[in-house]
Amino acid sequence: MTYSEDLDGRIATCIAAWDTFRRKMFGGTCYLLDGRMMCGVYKDFLILRLGEQGASRAMSSPSVHPFDITGRPMKGWVMVEESVVIEDRLCRWLEEARAFVETLPSKTT
Repeated sequence: MTYSEDLDGRIATCIAAWDTFRRKMFGGTCYLLDGRMMCGVYKDFLILRLGEQGASRAMSSPSVHPFDITGRPMKGWVMVEESVVIEDRLCRWLEEARAFVETLPSKTT
């Protein structure tokens, strides 16, 4: 299974100053912040952890879908079509994911 390495590189550029860890997951990549999954790439989609309210707001766009790769959507996660992920919006989406993830307890010790 392949994933958009271009999108992955663009994510890495936006979050370069953050203390994140990149891990291969879901057949793509995932970025973790303090041990908590935050964002990544699945096939040609940006995946974002926004929490249930943030995900609900984001899905008002026809280019945003629930993150569902198993038949059971992951609550609070969305998939954004790569075709609409332009640079300034990409960084804003990543900031939204970061803001949500920072509200969660740290998984690192």
